[in-house]
Amino acid sequence: MKKLIFWLPAVLLAGACNGGALDPVRVMVDAEGNPLHHEMIVLGDQLDDPYSVDNMTEALASVYPTKAGRVVLPATDLYVRFLPADEREYDILTDLGLALVDHPVDYEILREGDYYHDPALEEDRITWQYAVVPADFDFPAGIRYELLERCYIPRDGTKSDDGVDWEAVEREAFRLTGNAGLLQPATKGESGTPAGRITIVDRALGGEPEGVRGVRVSCNTFVKFAHAYTDADGNYRMTRSFTSNPRYRLVFNNSTGFSIGFNLLLIPASVSTLGKNAPTGLDAEITEQSDRKLFSRCVVNNAGYDYYKRCKEGTPTVKTPPANLRLWLFQGLESSCAVMLQQGVLIDGSKLAEFLGEFTFLVKIFLPDITLGLKGKETYAEIYAEALHEFAHASHFMLAGKNYWNNYVRFVITSFVSSGFVTYGVGTEENFGHCEVGEMWAYFAQSLLYRERYGETGETFGLSHWFHPQILLQLEERGLSFGKIFQVLTSDVTDRETLQKKLISYYPEYKSAINQIFARYN
Repeated sequence: MKKLIFWLPAVLLAGACNGGALDPVRVMVDAEGNPLHHEMIVLGDQLDDPYSVDNMTEALASVYPTKAGRVVLPATDLYVRFLPADEREYDILTDLGLALVDHPVDYEILREGDYYHDPALEEDRITWQYAVVPADFDFPAGIRYELLERCYIPRDGTKSDDGVDWEAVEREAFRLTGNAGLLQPATKGESGTPAGRITIVDRALGGEPEGVRGVRVSCNTFVKFAHAYTDADGNYRMTRSFTSNPRYRLVFNNSTGFSIGFNLLLIPASVSTLGKNAPTGLDAEITEQSDRKLFSRCVVNNAGYDYYKRCKEGTPTVKTPPANLRLWLFQGLESSCAVMLQQGVLIDGSKLAEFLGEFTFLVKIFLPDITLGLKGKETYAEIYAEALHEFAHASHFMLAGKNYWNNYVRFVITSFVSSGFVTYGVGTEENFGHCEVGEMWAYFAQSLLYRERYGETGETFGLSHWFHPQILLQLEERGLSFGKIFQVLTSDVTDRETLQKKLISYYPEYKSAINQIFARYN
């Protein structure tokens, strides 16, 4: 919980919304030369959707005149929009497997962006969420929705069992609806199934591109969507083909389970647009010279993916953070904190919970578990290290529990003030031991995993603080592994003395080394 300063939900929102103004302007372009802005999408005119049942029926009759009037295409999908009243309703929709986007997909995009908010709705409300659902979709009760279009979206394959070349029909539908200019020329290949690689450069490791791991790549043309997660090397492959340049996006809801950021307000995963690119796929290389938000999101994404993977290695393993972990990134703040608000820390059982009553769950789901302050952290290595520290705290929370974390967070806040705004206090305040153990672990994990990536000469963190994380680093050097040290961090380990005793009780064969190293820093 590094360098925590005062926080309040309103302050967090203000920092999140305004921090982007501090970013340097780094404008990228897509394959069509369109600038990729990362603020709000600007919409143009509504377009005629070629995939509507009526348009596809007309196109089928145009390509196969003998079928005119004899074939009535059924709706395969429905283009709808939902208006969730709160994030609980939003989560119901995503739990049903819906891929929601916050902007209509049958409009011209005048300026690319990362998010959209319907101007007819108040800014503090979740905006309309657009989705394509199966024709027999069972709409959940109580959630407002509107049916926008009944669609016929052909499944992939050049010809079906009935001899229809659906790709030709699809192209004809584009022509009939005035969208022929969006089609790929036949000389470039009439269609393609998107596949590619999303990479990022860490110049501290020589500048060789590495994969952006476990991130979701999403693309669409009108109501035709495809999605895929990248693998450990950043490779992805869709299962649907396109005849025009689809719009690509990175959705930072990692395959391991954590989400990064939010779009404007309330939507629990940031989206970075990559613009229109070829139907055969997009290769994107992200560097420090790329858009700042995109770069930092990708670094934190990789730090989380690597951390989760490392937790599962060795015996015993380390608990991974909560399955619904949410991180918010603040470009304009220096402080980071694993406050675990979404998990109920400082809320459940508090006066605030009594006041909120049945609405307590709303506060929990709107708030983050981890906030990362990235001001002054320009390189991959700096952002990566910061993220590792907070992911380590989230694992500790899973073992120590909510009551422990309540005391921990209260200590950090109150001691910061009572000690004259000294980070972590001075180690004599009430409940100082919660911070002592928690920061020993987080700095130890941060340093260990950082060295595993950057080599033994890599930076070691937190050595100047009164809680001495080097104790755990030296124990690891003597044979107590990352996983073995983690096992003792239960709710009863609330100071260094208790930590020492529990390490000895778990690993009596290391008693001499444990006593020697702890005595060195008494």
